[in-house]
Amino acid sequence: MYQDPDQFFKRSKREAHGSQLNKGKFKPGRNQRPETKNQKPFPNFAFMKFGIVVFPGSNCDRDMHDALKYDLQQDVQMLWHKDQDLKGFTPEDCIVLPGGFSYGDYLRTGAIARFSPIMQAVMDHARNGGKVLGVCNGFQILCEAQLLPGALLRNNNQQYICKNLFVKDAGDQVYKIPIAHGEGRYYADDATLDRLEANGQVILRYCDETGQVTPEANPNGSARNIAGISNESRNVFGMMPHPERACSPLLGNTDGRKVFNLLFSLALDAMPA
Repeated sequence: MYQDPDQFFKRSKREAHGSQLNKGKFKPGRNQRPETKNQKPFPNFAFMKFGIVVFPGSNCDRDMHDALKYDLQQDVQMLWHKDQDLKGFTPEDCIVLPGGFSYGDYLRTGAIARFSPIMQAVMDHARNGGKVLGVCNGFQILCEAQLLPGALLRNNNQQYICKNLFVKDAGDQVYKIPIAHGEGRYYADDATLDRLEANGQVILRYCDETGQVTPEANPNGSARNIAGISNESRNVFGMMPHPERACSPLLGNTDGRKVFNLLFSLALDAMPA
């Protein structure tokens, strides 16, 4: 029997806006990440609040929430895809589109989610200088919404890939970060790729452990080993790797914290004086 997706995914507006989590009364339970005594403090970007959009089919929204709230100690609010505004958010804040399989990846990855009611508010937020981050499926949605150039195509081996690998930033800092996608092959025409590189919009490239950008280090056939980009204004960021899965010492990898620090610092640099 057919079920309304909103009922099936049990992600109600009450949960997104009225839960004890958002009211600050939530207490981590057995399924929540415990505090770690020896964890290094993360810079508190107090100017920035984070809103995580939940689409039908999102499955990394809680990972992102826990990484930002518990590992990075940031102010986080869950947002429902049927909302039509971003009440309480300013251009200093960041809206996050998480990974997953929004709307079952029907038609194309991100193609239906791009038309969710909240996306008009997200696009307006970005055009007003607000910060937007898309990870994996979120990156695909940002490209479909034309907030970022290019597209994410089927991996060149035609297979879903889930593993740890290495990426590096423009300063040649290497990070070990997980990927988990079937459509992560970044594509754009040569003119667009040249413009991205000339403007410094390529924020992450796939590389080997030593930082060498090679075809062998490219897991999906992405053009020029591109793993993440920004828009020209540097307030919209998209990436296929999952930094939220590499923020806790309990997971054996905290390089995701460094990637978030990189993104937040770029966003801070882009803010008007």
